[in-house]
Amino acid sequence: MNFSDERHLSSYFIIFAVLVITGLVLWNTSLFLQRLKKDETTKMQVWAQSYKALNSIQEDHYLDLSNLINQTNSTIPIIITDGEGNLLRDDKNEIIRDGKIKNLPDNLSEEELLEYLEEMKSENQPIVLDLKTSIQYVYFGNSSILNKLRYYPIAIALILFLLIGVIYFFFTTSKASEQNKLWAGMAKETAHQIGTPLSSLVGWNEILKGEHVNPEYIVEIEKDISRLKVITERFSKIGSIPNLEEVDIVAETREAYTYLQSRSSKLINFSLDLPEKPISVDLNSQLYSWTIENLVKNAIDAMRGKGGLSVSLTDDTKRVFIKIKDTGKGIPKSKFTKIFDPGYTSKTRGWGLGLSLAKRIIEEYHSGKIKVLKSDMGKGTIFQITLRKSDASS
Repeated sequence: MNFSDERHLSSYFIIFAVLVITGLVLWNTSLFLQRLKKDETTKMQVWAQSYKALNSIQEDHYLDLSNLINQTNSTIPIIITDGEGNLLRDDKNEIIRDGKIKNLPDNLSEEELLEYLEEMKSENQPIVLDLKTSIQYVYFGNSSILNKLRYYPIAIALILFLLIGVIYFFFTTSKASEQNKLWAGMAKETAHQIGTPLSSLVGWNEILKGEHVNPEYIVEIEKDISRLKVITERFSKIGSIPNLEEVDIVAETREAYTYLQSRSSKLINFSLDLPEKPISVDLNSQLYSWTIENLVKNAIDAMRGKGGLSVSLTDDTKRVFIKIKDTGKGIPKSKFTKIFDPGYTSKTRGWGLGLSLAKRIIEEYHSGKIKVLKSDMGKGTIFQITLRKSDASS
């Protein structure tokens, strides 16, 4: 298991743990709300039975007991109706509010009371009052406390999911910071290590010129020395923010392609499709050619040294699209993004840094995009680089 796999496993475990905690909190909150609702229902049943008992006591005690019973409920809204579910009315056909409508605003109109009544019908089953002379129904709603607590689980869930986001953001940014330090340190150290023998090779090459060595050998050595200088400069730029210059990306792509074609197996059928007009892009030429080199080498490895490889460039009003297409083994769709992770490789040999370097160069240094545009198992893969033109200000 590589570093990237361990990082993802750790982040998934943390998120899973928070989700479990969230589930437990919401489950217990749900149990609490159910218990509170049950208690309110029981309280209303007691209230209704007490109200019913008022009809069988003497007149001189009625008022005191009525006040006492009403005081036991100061939070749960109540509407008492007749046996047909209509609001109770007096001889003047006015709605009876005193004792029949509780814990609702006093100035509610009949339409508003009926709306409350329908809402109560949907919330709880009514309690039947058999007053011997008539049947009445006690409709009751949820108390204000219960209504407020309904939003409590949502608030808890939002807080916990926010916590997940904070943890994940902290985790990814801390790992990204570590990777950036690793990249910079590795790149600078590599450039330093190459630089020492490179200086020595330059000196030895000058000595060989004076020894009347075959000039063709000197030319080839100078090519390799020049190549090592390019590699050293590439690594030195990875360790710091590179300078971007306005260049013709068509010419840069053709140059990178020509270099790779001349140094690749004759079993690779290369093809190049570039526009004739120059296209200006803010670019670091050395890092861009390194990206093309990494993608082409990755394609050659996928084809096991034999097949067709094409490089094409198209553009629109604001962007440039560079496509590298091979006829290799293909990439599973589940790996389209994973292959760019540092350390990920499907080969038995190698560090798995080529595509990760390409992604860093294109996306971090050039503010572009690189992705697997298409891949079919056993048929091949198309990588696409997207860069913004120099004259595209927005």
